[in-house]
Amino acid sequence: MLLAAVLAGGATGCGADTGAPPAPGAPGSASGPGTPGPSASGPAPGPSAPGATTGPSAPRDDPRPGQVLVRVTVTGGFTGVRNRLVVHRDGGWTIRSGDKPPRTGRQTPAEAAELRAALEDPAFALVPARPTGRPIADGFQYEVAYRHRMVVAGDGDRPPALQRVFDALPEGGPPTSP
Repeated sequence: MLLAAVLAGGATGCGADTGAPPAPGAPGSASGPGTPGPSASGPAPGPSAPGATTGPSAPRDDPRPGQVLVRVTVTGGFTGVRNRLVVHRDGGWTIRSGDKPPRTGRQTPAEAAELRAALEDPAFALVPARPTGRPIADGFQYEVAYRHRMVVAGDGDRPPALQRVFDALPEGGPPTSP
């Protein structure tokens, strides 16, 4: 009976919030129900899911453990690295470099806010999706995935808005060490 109520609530129209949070790490968890925009007024019909305490005013940057804010992948360089930095909305981060054990840490609330501000800067939205300059021999290539957008840049191709994002990343920027 609860499943029927959930299915009926989900079929009422696009953007209707069922009150259930998206599954952590699920594809599309940054869009659809729970994202900013017009929401249904009043309480959600039927019983609310356990732990669903966010209301219509919950911002998209509400830090929830496990939700990815940004992924940065670094490839290339003289030694041929392939490193990945994942920063979660709650400020937690993980760096994976080759076959080394992952390093983890947590940004302070101020650092996490600075990174979110750099990613949400309208100038960052204008950074070209592909490199526009000539590649640098043995240089690094950076892939920055934020929301539904991927920006690829090389060492000689860092517009100021992208550099601002790099400066706000944990550990002093994209992970380039082998």
